Amino acid sequence: MIPLSVLDLVTVREGGSVGEALRDAAALAQTAEAAGYKRFWVAEHHAMDGVAGGAASVVLAHIGHATSTIRIGSGGIMLPNHNPFVIAEQFGTLDALFPGRIDLGLGRAPGADARFGQALRKDLGRAAEHFPHDVVELRALLTGEPELPIRATPGLGAQVEMWMLGSSLFGAQLAAMLGMPYAFASHFAPDYLDQALDVYRRQFRPSQWLEHPHVMAAMTVIAAEDDEEAAVLGTSMDQSFVALRSGTPGRLKPPVPGYRQTLPPGQLAMLEHMRQASAVGGPEKVRADITRFVERTGADEIIVSGATYDPAMRRRSLEITAKALS
Repeated sequence: MIPLSVLDLVTVREGGSVGEALRDAAALAQTAEAAGYKRFWVAEHHAMDGVAGGAASVVLAHIGHATSTIRIGSGGIMLPNHNPFVIAEQFGTLDALFPGRIDLGLGRAPGADARFGQALRKDLGRAAEHFPHDVVELRALLTGEPELPIRATPGLGAQVEMWMLGSSLFGAQLAAMLGMPYAFASHFAPDYLDQALDVYRRQFRPSQWLEHPHVMAAMTVIAAEDDEEAAVLGTSMDQSFVALRSGTPGRLKPPVPGYRQTLPPGQLAMLEHMRQASAVGGPEKVRADITRFVERTGADEIIVSGATYDPAMRRRSLEITAKALS
């Protein structure tokens, strides 16, 4: 069985609250741990009414206290929003609280629109240009190699597993150059998947932290008792994708049977395009779709995303998926 992990956006559903979303995330992590998933990651997004994971390191502390063995981490921290020293302190603290369990996935995108840069008092475009240097500095703050004139405490010596995230060729090239494991966001940006993985593997330079290239690819996975039930549950995510691409993101909506049949051709084509990195169905379909995706990508791990309006159905989806692939 290929290692499975979970990516959770800490989704706020329509009629729900941020507090409920955080409690649901902890319950989902507990389910993932019991079902044998390897990692539970949360993503940094900002100024989105339907996402409660903006303070990712705080959310991870909450998840860590609700679990005991599963690795927890960021998928990812958007480093241009921060400075490396603060992130070293935050993830050094997490490692001290939950030793040997912390992953630090790093991304270059801001996770919000231009207004967020103004709120941060930062030029995010210029900060993104410094991303490679900041990644190297952050790794040095955690590992002590090379030695820097200032020490992060907590941070220095923390056993944090660093990952590069990406949805284009840039992240693949940087991960290869730095000898880092690489996670590709194919669940929402599948266009460059095959090319990026090829670039990463061909250009990979071994490092003292990673000897061989290691890939984790993301999929939208909604599993249910049968294909029809899963398709209905998946319409909540369909509505979210359409709203996001239309510039009107909001809270997660209840499922709508037959939703895709109501869409104009352009929106339907967009959803069908996203399906190349998805598995929505009963156990047999989910197993077949994930197996086919692994064969296509050669991924070493799969991380599953995808929210349901009823949090209990998401927990059940994780259980069905793990059992289907066991």
